[in-house]
Amino acid sequence: MRVLIVEDDRDLNRQLADILDHAGYAVDRAEDGEEGWFLGDTEPYDAVVLDLGLPKLDGVSVLERWREAGRDFPVLILTARDRWSEKVAGFDAGADDYLTKPFHPEELLARLRALTRRAAGHASSMLELGDLSVDTRGARVFIGDRLVKLTSHEFRLLSYMMHHRDRVISRTELVEHIYDQDFDRDSNTIEVFVGRLRKKIGPERIETVRGLGYRLVDPAGDRKSAKAG
Repeated sequence: MRVLIVEDDRDLNRQLADILDHAGYAVDRAEDGEEGWFLGDTEPYDAVVLDLGLPKLDGVSVLERWREAGRDFPVLILTARDRWSEKVAGFDAGADDYLTKPFHPEELLARLRALTRRAAGHASSMLELGDLSVDTRGARVFIGDRLVKLTSHEFRLLSYMMHHRDRVISRTELVEHIYDQDFDRDSNTIEVFVGRLRKKIGPERIETVRGLGYRLVDPAGDRKSAKAG
């Protein structure tokens, strides 16, 4: 999952980025409202962490502009402890959730996981397709009861595909969502990661749809359908 942090406190911005990076997210950062608005308006994010007290353009205005332009990614706003009016203004502008400063890193991660799950139409932190399971909370992957060891980029790729497992996902979309802005984006590396994933979870679980991209499938379910037919 790719996340944008818009926070003018440089230390907090860096701390947030470190927390999310260690949790397996691809992270972009902005330190003022104008830069944050531009990135959110031009890049495809899975979620945004947005401070409301920003220079150049305040957070509420940034959020209003995104929503008016049809940007529907989940937004978690950061507010000061005693500023309840900020929370109200944020929700009215289109925020999905809020976090009060100071906060615990685990609460930030839990709220982001919940937002991205709901945005993709999932209620549980455990995503399942047949006997393949992805624990988004613990960043673990299982086939049945067997733990599958993945690198961070392999996990990002599989997690994104599991969140959107009901459709074909293009290479371009995968590149845009599993790498941060500064990464050397080459769609050929996606093929490398897909190849590695196939070796670890089974080649039959990732279907190549020629000219379109990839789709996760349940091979056991396909066999059952074939027998029924």
